[in-house]
Amino acid sequence: MRPSNRAPDALRPVSLQRNVARYAEGSCLVKFGETHVLCTASLEDKPPMWLRGQGRGWVTAEYSMLPRATHTRTRRESTSGKPSGRTQEIQRLIGRSLRAVTNLQALGERQITLDCDVLQADGGTRTAAITGAWVALHDCLKWMRGRSMIKEMPLTDHVAAVSCGIYKEVPVLDLDYAEDSAAQTDANFVITGAGGLVEVQATAEGAVFSEAELTALLTLARGGVGLLVGLQKQAVAE
Repeated sequence: MRPSNRAPDALRPVSLQRNVARYAEGSCLVKFGETHVLCTASLEDKPPMWLRGQGRGWVTAEYSMLPRATHTRTRRESTSGKPSGRTQEIQRLIGRSLRAVTNLQALGERQITLDCDVLQADGGTRTAAITGAWVALHDCLKWMRGRSMIKEMPLTDHVAAVSCGIYKEVPVLDLDYAEDSAAQTDANFVITGAGGLVEVQATAEGAVFSEAELTALLTLARGGVGLLVGLQKQAVAE
């Protein structure tokens, strides 16, 4: 039995609340159970320096965790002068995931920055951030189109992410902290609405895993992302 009493293929309760940040061009408060992440999309009317003059834009991301998002206070990374290796890895993952479904040429010479701030952490912060960031990006692009800054929506598909793992010998979907901290295998899957794989991260924590187990985790992830994409569609249609 899972600590949350969920079935192996069950997500935590998920919600996507739009327009939660007054000044951002797009925003979404995403909740995967007790993991809460605020995602905002900010538009700059110029691309990064290295991309200027090429006629296309850029989508990037920054990720951070508030000091009391966890059980004990975590020191702000700004006081240490640089983000941790984990933070850099996650924000690069978020950026890659969103660029995978964005027509950067149609964006023009502009940059959109997705800030993903973890308000409360209970496992799966990066997967929640990617799922919510898509909604924030969608609303930013919709804001731009409403002001005739772009002619068409540069989004080519949905993208969402979910964690999976092997917990007490059983493949399970959407791990919370209790499961994540004790899992034999921990994996994150980023998948598009059409089913394309953007990124797969899988690690043996306590024991090696087999190809059959990896396939079982991927099957769980596809089902979970299908549900998440359905929630994204419902959210942006409101």
